This record gives sequence, structure tokens and C-alpha cells, in this order.
Amino acid sequence: MLPLNQILHGDCIEVLRSLPEKSVDLIFADPPYNLQLQNDLYRPNMTKVDAVNDRWDKFQGFAEYDAFTHEWLSASRRLLKDTGTIWVIGSYHNIYRVGARLQDLGFWILNDIVWIKNNPMPNFRGVRFTNAHETMIWAQKKKGAKYTFNHKSMKALNDDLQMRSDWNLPLVTGKQRIKSNGTKAHSTQKPEALLYRIIMAASNPGDVVLDPFFGTGTTGAVAKKLGRNWIGIERDRKYIRVAQKRIDAAQAADREAIHVEKRKPARVPFGTLLENGLLQPGQSLYFAKNGRRAKILSNGHLRCGKITGSIHGVAKALMEDVPANGWDLWLYKDEHGKKKAIDELREKIRRLKIKEEKHV
Repeated sequence: MLPLNQILHGDCIEVLRSLPEKSVDLIFADPPYNLQLQNDLYRPNMTKVDAVNDRWDKFQGFAEYDAFTHEWLSASRRLLKDTGTIWVIGSYHNIYRVGARLQDLGFWILNDIVWIKNNPMPNFRGVRFTNAHETMIWAQKKKGAKYTFNHKSMKALNDDLQMRSDWNLPLVTGKQRIKSNGTKAHSTQKPEALLYRIIMAASNPGDVVLDPFFGTGTTGAVAKKLGRNWIGIERDRKYIRVAQKRIDAAQAADREAIHVEKRKPARVPFGTLLENGLLQPGQSLYFAKNGRRAKILSNGHLRCGKITGSIHGVAKALMEDVPANGWDLWLYKDEHGKKKAIDELREKIRRLKIKEEKHV
């Protein structure tokens, strides 16, 4: 059984390995960036910069960081359903190394998304450009597998314009910043707006969203609001307490407000019914309007008297050039001699395709 809507305490690699295989729809990961800061940072006025100097971001070097990355990504891949995807965020310090490990493990990269910070921290020493963005890699578990991308929802969030891969969003400040004893509870808290887009884009209501570096629980809070199940993994009990309090306070939207994006049904050519043996060349179809009979030809066309063409073209001709949907207007006889719309056979093909996709 999956421990849904719970924060699991422990080392992320060990916990990931303990969970059931192919049980998660979406993973969002905000791993240590391996900043390798050796000294404190100071502003020109000699005030100390509140930078990332936490113990969890300390590694001996690239080899140790790469081994850690390989292990947690490998464990995450085992958990993802074959239709699942993963999002990993990072800075220039680590994202290229993460990307290489993703590809080594067989993930297929779908996009890299640039989070452009509207209010970045300046470069106080003035020795390089201000770091004003972070990069997210979005990858699917298996190349070519079906995966969730709610394209229409992303357009709706973006004033009905196709959403691009550059996202302008501010850093967490003010009331959004979670604090503990008057100071920042976590040094790399991500904005809820970022997770809102990711979860809306790449999951559906009821899906399972997992975050192996849970921190203050942004992923869980947003998932709850959007009607998704979530699992968090965190080794620091201090963060767990903060995250649990935050998620308990989050309000889940009612079912009506949680939009489910409906995809167009898969296109099924009439000839597919012949290829799959649901209809046979030479078999008769009957026009619903007047009972006229047409013969099915081996190429998927119909012949009705002197008229030959597609199911739509022949129907249109029989209705004196009124636009017609042949799927509704042509009937076949089942094994009991009962006449039924050929659209029922098309739905059988669609159901077969859905079953096949679920087993990819």
C-alpha cells in the first residue's frame, strides 16, 4: 500500500527503494545544488548574506555528488509508472550533471524550463552576471510512452496563449516565506506558483505526486489544493513539522473547481475496422435514413449503386450533398441480425488502444 498524503521520515534513497514499483505518476525533485560554498558571503556594507550553507548541501566533490544523483534518480525511476514523468530543478552548479545522469538511466528529456526570477539576489562582489534563473528538466520514464501534458490547461493559465518554456515568477518573499522562530525555515523554498504550473501541466486529479526532497512541503500543499495525492520524503524532522502544519492549513478545492482536461478521442479510420476483423470486405452496410444497402470494398470505401467513396462521401451523396457523419448513418448487422451503428465498432477499437497504452 502506498502511504498517500504522508511525509515519510528518512534518507530519500532508502525510502524510495522501500516503496512499490511503478506506483507514482509524477515526481518533482529539488535536490541539493552542490553549491560548494567554502566561506560566508558578505554584501558591500559587510552585512552577511543569508545564503545556502546547510549541511545537506555539502559534498566532497563531483564524484560524490554524481553517485548520490545516480542513486536517487535510479530509485525514482523504479517508482514511476511507465507513463510517468519527472521534473528536476537546479542551478548551473548541478543541473548539467543531473541531466547527464537522467539520460544515462534511460529517461527521455521532454523540455528544459527556465524559471526567470523577477527579483533575483544581486551578485554583491560584481565579478560575474547576476544569477537570475534556475533550470528545470522535464523527462519521461520511457521514450515514446504516453504521458500527461495538459496543454489546454496551460494555455488557459496563460491568457489562452501557448505556454512557453520561460517562466517569469518571483522568488518566495513576504507572507509566502515560511518562517521558524523569526528566520527562514528553509533556505531554498520554492514558490507555490512554480509547483502549481508543474502539477497542473503533468498530472490529473487523483494522481500520485512524489517529492523526495520535501523541505517545507510546497509540493504537498499545492497537490492538496489541486486534488492530487502526494507523498513527501524528508530526513530533517524540523522541516517535517513545518511542512505538516502548512499542509494541514491548505484548503483543497471542491471537485467542481478541479478541472479535468478531456482529450479528443483517438482518430480511427474506417479501414481499421477491416484490418481488425470487425467488418469484412463484401459485407453490407445499411443507410439509417432509408435502408439502402452498400457493399464494403477491400480498400475501406463503400459502393452503393453507382456511388463509390468513403463512408462520409457516400452518405453525403445519398443525402443530396448535405454534410453527413458516416459513423452515425451507416449500420451493420451483428451476429444476431440486429442493426447497429458502425460507431460502436469504432469505440471498441478506441477501448483496445486505451488498454494497450495502459500496459506500455
